[in-house]
Amino acid sequence: MSQDPKADKLWGGRFSEATDEFVERFTASVTFDKRLYRADIAGSIAHATMLAKQDILTTEESEKIIQGLGQIKDEIEAGSFQWSVSLEDVHMNIEAALTKKIGDVGKKLHTGRSRNDQVATDIRLFMRDGIDTVSVAIRQVQKGIIGLAEKETETIMPGFTHLQTAQPVSFAHHLMAWFEMLQRDYDRMQDCRKRVNVSPLGAAALAGTSFPIDRNMTAELLGFDKPAANSLDAVSDRDFAIEFCAAASLLMTHLSRISEELVIWTSAQFDFIELPDRFCTGSSIMPQKKNPDVPELVRGKSGRVYGHLVSLLTLMKSQPLAYNKDNQEDKEPLFDTLDTINDCLKAFADMIPAIKAKKESMRTAALKGFSTATDLADYLVRQGMAFRDAHEVVGKAVSYGVEKNKDLAAMSLEELQVFSPEIKQDVFSVLSLEGSLNARNHIGGTAPAQVRLAIEAAKKVIK
Repeated sequence: MSQDPKADKLWGGRFSEATDEFVERFTASVTFDKRLYRADIAGSIAHATMLAKQDILTTEESEKIIQGLGQIKDEIEAGSFQWSVSLEDVHMNIEAALTKKIGDVGKKLHTGRSRNDQVATDIRLFMRDGIDTVSVAIRQVQKGIIGLAEKETETIMPGFTHLQTAQPVSFAHHLMAWFEMLQRDYDRMQDCRKRVNVSPLGAAALAGTSFPIDRNMTAELLGFDKPAANSLDAVSDRDFAIEFCAAASLLMTHLSRISEELVIWTSAQFDFIELPDRFCTGSSIMPQKKNPDVPELVRGKSGRVYGHLVSLLTLMKSQPLAYNKDNQEDKEPLFDTLDTINDCLKAFADMIPAIKAKKESMRTAALKGFSTATDLADYLVRQGMAFRDAHEVVGKAVSYGVEKNKDLAAMSLEELQVFSPEIKQDVFSVLSLEGSLNARNHIGGTAPAQVRLAIEAAKKVIK
């Protein structure tokens, strides 16, 4: 316990005894919020610059503060800065170090602001950079998908519904579905960034400040689109962080679905793809095992991110305006969400281009399960039969095929004509896998020609 309760607290004037040792540790956040140091120093430099322009500080005082902050930043990045739990958080650690470095003028930095608008500004700056990093990482995964798709346009695999063979598709077409999922994730991140990029600085504790500050200036200096319109709202809400975690959760949903497919496809039962050894591990007891641990772990980490979203929603749901200490709990879930999705995206960016398609296994699988049944029904419709009638005819042909263990394409013309005399010799071009793919030659279809167009369009999107 400190002998002088004011000795190490920048807010100690009101108090007559030192903070309890446990309470000091319990309420401190510096162990994790020190990650905000770059944002905190950038915000302080902008604030000091504005204070000088508004004649609240002298130019000399502002320059001295800015120089001192630059030195502290260098010390932090060199690993020589001493963080103190007794100073609670990143803001007070930096301010105390500044005052120690440049004297009493350092105490003037906090004029016209509060830790409330300071931390809200820091988080928004940190998140803005984080969103930009995530967006670049999404693009890297998308580039990997495009590169693999370009090589596999003609590769045929079974498409599934209910995990049952449905219709043949181009492997590249399936890959480009992943691209579209991630494109929506990218767009959500960009949309979220707009609401993140609003400046709380100048809102002070909750009501603004009596000093003649210029909030437009600090917003511009920090690259924000505008100042927050209401001081109470500016310091108290974390909906922008919640929105980011919601977008991150959807991103992880997509990565988890992709992971599930990779896990299934690498199994002996499917044998559609091979992942390089560097993305897999073995078994401590079964020497033959090659486990797809990377996609499995990405799949598992989705629950971690979902948990952070629920944590932040719960944190915010019952808070009255304005700032409450509860909001100290926003940072660890937010930081971990950023770290987790960046790691998962890095893993995917490295892994997807290295996927090896087992084309013969895919083709063999596409020949099973009567995947061209819909093509036969469409053929009969073009002969003038109503679709519902065609559906029944093909259903009976499939039932026969199940009984005889014979695919539609393997049946003779005579066998097929038992079910409908409308079936002619040209039906076999329809029943082939290539014929099925090429028949779906429209926007969004699986025909290789359309897939190539989709790939070219995707390249333009990510430029």
